[in-house]
Amino acid sequence: MRIVRVETVAVRVPLVPNFVILGSLGLHTSSPFLLVKIHTDEGIVGLGEVSATPIWSGEDQFTADHVIRAFLEPAIAGEDPRAIEALSLRLRRAVAGNVFTKAGIEMALWDILGKAANLPLYRLLGGPVRPSVPVKMSVSGAEPPVAARIAAWTVEQGIAALKVKVGFTPEADLARVKAVREVVGSSFRMGVDANGGWTVRTAIDTIRKLHDREGIYFAEQPVAPLDAGWMADVRRGVRVPIVADESCYTPQDAVSLTRQAAADVFSVYVGKGGISQARKIAAIAEGAGLSCTVGSNLELGVASAAMIHLAASTAAIGAEEFPCDVLGPLAYESDLLKTPIRYQSGHALLPEGPGLGVELDDALVDRYRL
Repeated sequence: MRIVRVETVAVRVPLVPNFVILGSLGLHTSSPFLLVKIHTDEGIVGLGEVSATPIWSGEDQFTADHVIRAFLEPAIAGEDPRAIEALSLRLRRAVAGNVFTKAGIEMALWDILGKAANLPLYRLLGGPVRPSVPVKMSVSGAEPPVAARIAAWTVEQGIAALKVKVGFTPEADLARVKAVREVVGSSFRMGVDANGGWTVRTAIDTIRKLHDREGIYFAEQPVAPLDAGWMADVRRGVRVPIVADESCYTPQDAVSLTRQAAADVFSVYVGKGGISQARKIAAIAEGAGLSCTVGSNLELGVASAAMIHLAASTAAIGAEEFPCDVLGPLAYESDLLKTPIRYQSGHALLPEGPGLGVELDDALVDRYRL
């Protein structure tokens, strides 16, 4: 089997109101993506997805398409798509950076491998360690009444955990979290996500207050991802687990965070480095006695399926204690799939078809195509 060409499709899909994001990184009302289709000489087509929101990824649809055309497609054309580790090395050497774009290509290679083997991806990754994936809601950094409304919807959906966007002013953060806690009740698992918006001193003070007053059980990326020592300072000063997100892109980041005792949990992504790299980071966490969760750029259906396969088959991902952010299919007008990702009682269900187990709906892709 050989790769004959790489096809790309740019789309933009609006968020539904409950998922419009106001965080320390700004306002987010719709998402641009670059869908990837790797065609082979045996007729198998692998699907991938590039998260192309520059404020998160530093890459947009235009740069992603250019990098694929100029560097990545030439690096893998004519090669066997099932040799994923070897092709991942070719992708790394073809051009520096552009990790989200490379992740979209790698995702499509895994889809081809599963389709060629007639096995779902989670089987190729070692089989399930859980039958479905617990998810948590992400509540926007909106005014307290809006945040409370989103929290009420979360409870109605049967989702049993959430995180609240913080990282603005301590007063506003405390008010928002208080409003959410009043809606969900004292026993509901609730954390906060600052997206690096606090200073070390503000983070320690605010997390302490949020823990004492509102019972938060984790704090995600409290300070900017500039120095792992800052995260370590926060971790030493508070009594809740610290989740590293923007600080943890690579296995080398994971090693640095571990050495400096800067985090209790790593947030791994299929979108920022690929499935293989996410599993390498999870292995580092497992060896260090830490845990992982699966983070999100609010992916569409293709990448959300990859996230579910990853979480279902990786023991180091402690989804029961730290549920995963597999929320994209709930967040958009459409996930662009013929059969949408399914949820039940706050869990994302495993796609059972070969590879990623999903198929794009061409009519929906055309509707949102740019």
